[in-house]
Amino acid sequence: MRIRGWRALAAAAAMLGAGAAEAQVSGPITLERFGSFHVGGRLVELSGRPVREYLPTVGGAPLRIDPNGVHVVGQMYARFMVPAPTRGAVPLMLWHGAYLTGVTYETTPDGREGWEHFFLRRGWTTYVTDAVERGRSGAAMSPEIYSPPLHLPTANPWERFRIGDGAGSHARGTVLPGNQFPADQASYLSFMRQVVPRYLDTDEDVINAYIALLERTGPSVVIAHSQGGAFAWQVAQRRPDLFRALVLVEPAGTGVMAEAAKLRAIPQLLVYGDYVDADPRWSVIRTNARRFSAAVREAGGTVEDVDLPSRGIRGNSHMVMMDRNGDAVAALIQDWLAAQGLYR
Repeated sequence: MRIRGWRALAAAAAMLGAGAAEAQVSGPITLERFGSFHVGGRLVELSGRPVREYLPTVGGAPLRIDPNGVHVVGQMYARFMVPAPTRGAVPLMLWHGAYLTGVTYETTPDGREGWEHFFLRRGWTTYVTDAVERGRSGAAMSPEIYSPPLHLPTANPWERFRIGDGAGSHARGTVLPGNQFPADQASYLSFMRQVVPRYLDTDEDVINAYIALLERTGPSVVIAHSQGGAFAWQVAQRRPDLFRALVLVEPAGTGVMAEAAKLRAIPQLLVYGDYVDADPRWSVIRTNARRFSAAVREAGGTVEDVDLPSRGIRGNSHMVMMDRNGDAVAALIQDWLAAQGLYR
C-alpha cells in the first residue's frame, strides 16, 4: 500500500508539469546552523624529490618548498546545513558524479535553485560533499601519489550525458528531442566551469572518506549520482549499518555482485532519465545495474527502479538534477522517502 501511494503522488506530480510537482515552496530558508569540515585521509611520506624555489607574489620574497616529508592525502570536504524546523528523520547526503563536485546540487547552470535548496526547504539536514581529489577536498602530488588525472573537453559531456543528439552534436549545437537540460551557450559554459579533473586511482580513498563521513554523521539517506552511485553501493556493502535509504540517480556502476546480499536491509530507489535504453553506452550501464538490483532482490532486498518517461517526466539528461524539470524528479524522491517512514 505504501508503494502504491507514493507512485500515485508521483504520477500526480508529473501531470502538474516541470517545476510544479508540488505546491511551491519559496521565501527565506531558516537555518538552525551550518558549517563545514574535512574527514578521512591518510599520511604518505615522500623522499628524494627536488626542492623548489619560486616567487609567490609580485613584490614578495623568494620561497623554498621542500616536498619531502609527510603529506595528508585522501581527505574529503563536507558542508552541512541544518534547517529549522527539521523534518527529515536522518541526515540527507548528496553525492556527485565523476568530473564533478558538490556544486552539482547547489545551483543549476542557468541559475535556478538546486536540489540542496529543494530538500532544505522541506526540512532535511543536508550534507554536500566534494569527493576525494575534487574541489575543496584538495589535491595530492602527481604522479608521486596519484597518477595524472583526466580532463574533459567541452564536447564530451554534451554528447556523453545525453544532452546532444549523438556524435558531433556539440559542434552542431543540436540536442535530443524534448531535452530538458539548459543547453543555451551561456548555461552550458556555466556547467563546464564546474567540471574538474578525475583521478583514476583514488577509489579506495573515496570509499574510506565516505565511510568516515557517515561514521561522523550517523545513519543517513544517501542520494548519489552517476559515479557516486557506484561508490554508494560499495560503501553500503561495507557498512550497511550507516544507511537508512539509498537513492541512485543514473548510477554509472554497481556494487560487488558477490556481496549483493549485504544490501538487503536498505530500501533502494533507482532513477533514470530519457533516452537511456537507446544510448549504446548508457543502455549497457543500466543493464548492469538491473542485473545487480535483481541480485539484491533475490537476497531479500527492496529495489524500486523508476523510468522517468514512463511516469510522464520526459526529456531528462544524465544531469537530472540540473534539468528544467529537475524539481519534479526531486518531488518523486521526496514522496518515496516519506513512504519509507523517513519524513515527519
